[in-house]
Amino acid sequence: MLRLLSFALFLATWWTAALFVGGAKLPSPPAVLHVMIAEASSGALFLHLGATLARVALAFTLAMSLGSAIGYLMGRVKLADRLGDPWLILLLNLPALVVIVLAYIWAGLTEAAAIAAIAINKLPTAIVTLREGARALDRSLDEMASVFAMPRWRAFRHVVLPQLAPYIAASARSGLSLVWKIVLVAELLGRPNGVGFEIGVAFQLFDTPRLLAYSLTFAAVVLVIETLLVQPFEARANRWRPRAA
Repeated sequence: MLRLLSFALFLATWWTAALFVGGAKLPSPPAVLHVMIAEASSGALFLHLGATLARVALAFTLAMSLGSAIGYLMGRVKLADRLGDPWLILLLNLPALVVIVLAYIWAGLTEAAAIAAIAINKLPTAIVTLREGARALDRSLDEMASVFAMPRWRAFRHVVLPQLAPYIAASARSGLSLVWKIVLVAELLGRPNGVGFEIGVAFQLFDTPRLLAYSLTFAAVVLVIETLLVQPFEARANRWRPRAA
């Protein structure tokens, strides 16, 4: 109920602001909705949205897989941590725009370059979170697994992974929010399709209704994925933790 009230308040504020500012700078909700329907009817909206979601899925999966493995290794092996820490600091502070531009210069304006650039920008946050998770592992549980002669994979599955699950969930949530932003920049700079590409075209044409139509559709999809996928996964990953009274 509160979410619906918040949405209604947003629409009312938007509509009121559009009346004062003017449709050229801030089109009204019906004007933006008209563009959404027109783009959806032509199929362009779904084409570009699908391209963006595919890039997000590939880059996110790649970054989480590599980041989890590297972060776990750095958290468990001091030598790996010392070797990787300077590069980790560099990646954490390197602007996303620099990574995207260099990827396009070195690998060309290709799909692989775009996905790699997005994944690289997400990678250090995953490494940092999983490294902290690996450092926080209960050593006594490792000793228990050794005493009972548990096979390594089984010990990892039943002893280590449940302890890492909250960190994986936190990394996934924060990383996905980062990927949503970066994918639009990558598409704006070097892809011939996607929501970011359409926003760039709308900007060049000063087509505010079209810009808002794609932006708000993208935001709506992000909200749905966050509500239906990310939040339930995070709750499941933390289900073993005692709840505060």
